[in-house]
Amino acid sequence: MYTGMSVRQTLRIRLDPESPVAAYRQIVDQIRAFVIEGALAPGDALPPVRRMALELGVHFNTVAEAYRILADEVVLEIVHGHGARVPAEPPPRRQDPSAADYFHQRLRELVAAVRSRGLSTRQIAGELKAAMEDLR
Repeated sequence: MYTGMSVRQTLRIRLDPESPVAAYRQIVDQIRAFVIEGALAPGDALPPVRRMALELGVHFNTVAEAYRILADEVVLEIVHGHGARVPAEPPPRRQDPSAADYFHQRLRELVAAVRSRGLSTRQIAGELKAAMEDLR
C-alpha cells in the first residue's frame, strides 16, 4: 500500500492479490479515480516508479506500465528525469459513444465479482446509492 502520493493528503493504493484484475490495471484504475475525484490535483507529483513498486510489493515494470497507460490517456504526464505528475491542464473531455456500453459491461462484471464474494443484492444497491450521492 502506498501512502505518500500527494503532499495535500495521504492516498492509498490497495492491491488485491486475489483479484483477477492484473496489478498494473488496479494501479491504473485507482490513480485515475484519484485524479477524476480531485484527490490528486493538477501539478501533483507521483512517487518514482521504483519507490512505489517497492512499497506496493510489485516489480517496477508493473508500476511503469501503469504510468505509461495513464500517460497515454493524458491522466498523467511523464517527464524523463522528473517523474510523473498530474498535468497542469486537464485533458479535454470528449463523449465516447461507447462509454455507456463500457460502463454497463464493467458494472456487470463488478457486481458479479462482489456477489461471488458474498455481498448481497441489498448491500450492492446500498453501495451504488452511496456512490451516486458522492458523485453529486
